[in-house]
Amino acid sequence: MSANAQPARVLGIPLGDLGLFPSLFLALASGFIAFFASCFLAIMSLLVWNTATHGHISYEDTYRYVALPTGVAVMATGMVLVTGSWVRRKLAGGD
Repeated sequence: MSANAQPARVLGIPLGDLGLFPSLFLALASGFIAFFASCFLAIMSLLVWNTATHGHISYEDTYRYVALPTGVAVMATGMVLVTGSWVRRKLAGGD
C-alpha cells in the first residue's frame, strides 16, 4: 500500500485492518442489529396500523416477513463486503 492510500472504512472502522474472525463477527453483528431494529420498527408500525384500523394482523408476521429477510440480507451483504475486503488484502500481499 502506498503512503497516501487509506484502508477501506465503514463508519470509521478500518476494514482493511481486520482479520478473518473479526470480519465475520462484524457481519454477523450487523445482521443481528438489523434484525432487531427492523423487528422493532415493524412491530411499532403494526401496532399503529392495528389500532387505527381495528385490524387483527398477527405480530408474528413482523418476524417472518420483515425482520428475518432484513437481517439475512444485511448479514449476507456484510459477509460479502467485509470478508471480500479481507480476501482482497490477503491476495494483495498484506499481512
